Amino acid sequence: MPRVTRRLLASSLLTWPAAWAWQARAQTSPTQPPAADELTTIDGEGTAHIQRAVPVPKTISPEAYALIASGKRWMPEPGTQPAADFDAKLHATYPVEITETTLDGVACKLVVPKRAATHRQDRVLVCLHGGGFTSDSGSALEGTTIAALTGIKVIAVEYRLAPQYPFPAAVDDAVAVYKQLLKQHAPKKIGVYGTSAGAVLVAQMAVASRKLGLPLPAVLGFFSGYVDLARYGDSRLLYGTNGFTNFSSMLPALKGLGMVPYVGSHDRHDPALSPIYADLKGFPPTLCMTSTRDHCLSGTVDFHRALLRAGVDASLMVFDAMPHAFWYRFDLAESKEALEAQAGFLDRHLG
Repeated sequence: MPRVTRRLLASSLLTWPAAWAWQARAQTSPTQPPAADELTTIDGEGTAHIQRAVPVPKTISPEAYALIASGKRWMPEPGTQPAADFDAKLHATYPVEITETTLDGVACKLVVPKRAATHRQDRVLVCLHGGGFTSDSGSALEGTTIAALTGIKVIAVEYRLAPQYPFPAAVDDAVAVYKQLLKQHAPKKIGVYGTSAGAVLVAQMAVASRKLGLPLPAVLGFFSGYVDLARYGDSRLLYGTNGFTNFSSMLPALKGLGMVPYVGSHDRHDPALSPIYADLKGFPPTLCMTSTRDHCLSGTVDFHRALLRAGVDASLMVFDAMPHAFWYRFDLAESKEALEAQAGFLDRHLG
């Protein structure tokens, strides 16, 4: 049976609260040592050193199963024929017109669905792309799928990137675009969404907008991100950008804290940078989406809980076995479901 296997032995990186290690400690008294477990050891600080074999679950679609079991890249290599074929299929499936424009000096993509809904011409969605704040990994893709599914035009913001432009440049650009749109649209007609770094930026933009006294948009889409840049949750220590594979790419960041080119020397506890520390009361309805093999799983569910504590109308969707931002692979059954849920939530909450 094809399997995805990951072994984490004698690693000081993987931390679980000691209270969760009940399997290794069950049926023991405070004076007795934990029961032996060849696959899990808990050190004196509660750090779990684990060894696991994790097969691909058969509960997912056959196409997703085959892709994960193969161990291949989730997305085609840029600049290759498979990538060109993938792009052609994207635009055949989700027909849109994309033009370059600027709003208040900020470069943007205007993504207009070819089957635009005439009764939705006064609505607009703002897309904040992923890419770790150092690259644009999805402005066209993220804008295309949502524009086509909602029938609403999308402004995909090509915000300035680190390391040349660290925080708060991206936030400033996103807010500048939003302010321009407020001159043309009522806030109840505007929604903002993003994936990965774009999700982080969605929350940062909302915090910054409120600080400036701007009305908040009608709805937010927070798709696989994290809003505490000062601390890591479990999932950052479990997964790479492609689920269980590609974890080695995460190791440099795990020696400290991530997004260094973007954060620089800024105080990571600043609510403007880490919205988990901000007052979230009054935030718009928000859809949080992630998956169980997503390194941003912890960050997404933590933000969802923070929103609920603040009394926000927040929803959470978690997909089994899928890796980070899996909906980029738009042709999988799980991705279609995720994209339709994103589009439906955004559409329902626009006035």
